[in-house]
Amino acid sequence: MKKVISILLVVLLMAAVFTACGSKDAAPAPASNAPAASDSGSGTIKIGGIGPTTGAAAVYGTAVKNGAQIAVDEINAMGGLQIEYKFQDDEHDAEKSVNAYNALKDWGVQMICGTVTTTPCIAVAAEANSDRVFMLTPSASSPLVNHGENGAYDYDNVFQLCFTDPDQGLASAQYIVDHDLGKKVAIIYNNADAYSTGIYQTFKAKAAELNLEVVSTTTFTDDTTDFSVQVADAQSNGADVVFLPIYYEPAALILRQAKSIGYAPVFFGVDGMDGILTLEGFDASLAEGVMLLTPFSADAKDERTASFVKKYTEAFGETPNQFAADGYDVIYALWNAAKAAGINDKTSAADACEKLIATFSGGSFSVDGVTGAGMKWSKEGTVTKAPKAVVIQNGVYVGF
Repeated sequence: MKKVISILLVVLLMAAVFTACGSKDAAPAPASNAPAASDSGSGTIKIGGIGPTTGAAAVYGTAVKNGAQIAVDEINAMGGLQIEYKFQDDEHDAEKSVNAYNALKDWGVQMICGTVTTTPCIAVAAEANSDRVFMLTPSASSPLVNHGENGAYDYDNVFQLCFTDPDQGLASAQYIVDHDLGKKVAIIYNNADAYSTGIYQTFKAKAAELNLEVVSTTTFTDDTTDFSVQVADAQSNGADVVFLPIYYEPAALILRQAKSIGYAPVFFGVDGMDGILTLEGFDASLAEGVMLLTPFSADAKDERTASFVKKYTEAFGETPNQFAADGYDVIYALWNAAKAAGINDKTSAADACEKLIATFSGGSFSVDGVTGAGMKWSKEGTVTKAPKAVVIQNGVYVGF
């Protein structure tokens, strides 16, 4: 009997040994909701976002954050390569934007959707370039975000999904002439803002080339709240078009001032004015007939745009503006580029940066989005896509 027990003990011990050995060679099966990270088709990449969700420019950052979230949710629902997404508020302040970037770096960010506005983007670009972290900005349109203050091509890690300021100025002048919106133009711009000044300069040059007469040019700064002088100058010089390469808050004050003196030219703005309809306390009737040059129109009938608008409206209770659409497209562009470049959660931010630069600037990579079909990027990070114009009618944007 003792012999039988001894034999059984030996058998059990041998089985335990073989079982232990086997566990070294075969990893346990992952949980059903835990994606593998062995290749670019699976795993989870970390995408950070930076922009203002509080403060004067909160409309822009909040829209980008929310539009990006729609894209993240869609992508993660498809399976395969997943996205972990974290957005940091920078209050449209350069120093706070750098702090937000550092917080994302500590989190382990691999690529960035942002920053949303130009001046913070320039500040973060310098840090991210030094660290080799790739940035695709949805809406920081100044050439300075990738060329730096000295005009050289300093930041090869920063790409733009939006039109650059020079492109907006050129396209606006061309659009006014092509659609015969007026013969005499007034320009009101912010001479303390790189975004506004950059668009103004190229618009002015293109207007001269097209023989579009500029009869009034007035400026303001970030602290200006009274636009009576600027509006009166445009009116007294007979401007039938007023070009506003500015953000929506001063634009709202200009429209109010024009209404108060019975001045009703065609007001033509650029992407910085998108969001004026959601400005708290703004009378939407003041913006009736205002035109904007933009790559996105929420009333477009294509399936991709209609689906995005429906989801965004259901999730956030308002119609998405161009900035929401930009955020949405940035996430899809980064995700598609990450898949094409073989990036997954094992890829360092520095390696991901080099892979993304090569992918975006390689010439063959393109993205179809709600802000443009077949979007491609130059080696200097600028995007190619067709501009559109919308007009505000009855409190909504309508394609023109």
